[in-house]
Amino acid sequence: MIRRILAVAMIEATITRRNRWLLMATVIMVLFAVALTLAGSAPTGTLGVNMLTVSVASMTTLSVYLAPLLALMMAFDSIAGEAERGGLGLLLSYPVSRAEILLGKFVAHLSALAFAMIVGFGVAGGLAAVQGGVDAASLVALVRLILTSILLGAAFLALGYMLSALAGSATGAAGLSAGLWMVFVVLYDLGLLGAVVFDAGGWFTQTLFPWALAANPADAFRLWNVAASDGVAMATGLSGAASALPDWVAPTSLLLWPVLALLLARYFFERLEP
Repeated sequence: MIRRILAVAMIEATITRRNRWLLMATVIMVLFAVALTLAGSAPTGTLGVNMLTVSVASMTTLSVYLAPLLALMMAFDSIAGEAERGGLGLLLSYPVSRAEILLGKFVAHLSALAFAMIVGFGVAGGLAAVQGGVDAASLVALVRLILTSILLGAAFLALGYMLSALAGSATGAAGLSAGLWMVFVVLYDLGLLGAVVFDAGGWFTQTLFPWALAANPADAFRLWNVAASDGVAMATGLSGAASALPDWVAPTSLLLWPVLALLLARYFFERLEP
């Protein structure tokens, strides 16, 4: 089973390199992370923290938007596109199960995404450390940011496979992926903000709001990084919501999302007729 998964992963990795996804994702991460690091150097004196801490806070916000987007761009065409081109039927004719195909694609795409995250955040973090100082806590925060960004990308990769299996075409999968990104990354938080304003400090704001944040993988990622670092919490202003939850809630949510999304993707993939 592992050999078949790795064989599919190697094929998918070759396709990813040929389509320039690896290069494009890495360049995007480096450019945005470095730009945010340089632009965010001003608050270091005001906040009393080193530049790497402020850079990690800025890159946390960047990753909330960019990691899901890159993951969905890699995943939306994986099943629907292959079915349209006829490659899926050929692949299924070999002695490999649909679960193994899905896991092989997941391993290849997650490896590409992880490489882009490590290089992008690593370069920006190194630049911040050289220019504005570094300490042990900020280094730990940087490593945590990279690992949790990979987890966030894993969740949206799996969600992208699910949409790709559900859609009737690659075009439909692209539209569904764009809608999913808008809901999870933009509209969800806007809806919660509207509910908080309407609630005016009542039960929803005091009790349910932090749990609703943690239920979204993008917000769980942000809460995990904020709750684990006082410097990042100070720089992002999310310490209130993070402190209202037990420490295990955000990590558990972010760890569960890739597993649940992969199970859903497998379920819909099994029902797909190539």
